[in-house]
Amino acid sequence: MLTATALRLINHVLRGERWALTRLSPLAGRIARLEIGPLALPFAIGSDGLFHPAPATACADVTIRLPEDAPQRWLTDRASLLAAARISGPADLAETLAFVFRNLRWDVEADLATFTGDILARRFVQGARALFDWQRRSLHNLGSGLAEYITEERPLVARRADLSGFASEVAELQRSLERTEARVARNEQQHTP
Repeated sequence: MLTATALRLINHVLRGERWALTRLSPLAGRIARLEIGPLALPFAIGSDGLFHPAPATACADVTIRLPEDAPQRWLTDRASLLAAARISGPADLAETLAFVFRNLRWDVEADLATFTGDILARRFVQGARALFDWQRRSLHNLGSGLAEYITEERPLVARRADLSGFASEVAELQRSLERTEARVARNEQQHTP
């Protein structure tokens, strides 16, 4: 059930991108397995370039492993999702699937417009983007505030500038010690008969 729903969604997006179907159709009959945490989605590539369910016992030609937060990353930070993906299998199939997934774009606004009209769909998508941006900024601000608190207010962790200054002072002390040792050695050589 979940596999069929996921494949329907992916195929819907693929139908909107003709270039992707053209790129995938030569790979007809190849089987891939998409893994998101404990969830596994085996699929076969059809001659039309669309994905079709494959038996769970089928031997996959290529395996794509995504982190468990893949759905959230897909909506908010696709670059980090693709960077976290691990693909194993034959190079031609792996590269083609990676290229398609990297460049695949879902026009959510166009899909919503068929139900709500263009203006409402546009406003909804803008609102959703603003919400995601607000969440991202809030998390960034929270992290910055926490970092400032533990380095400035309650110094539990040394600041980078402090560590850098300390390292410079230690290096200077080391050089001074070496100069002093050299002077002592010269004085000992001069005063020994």
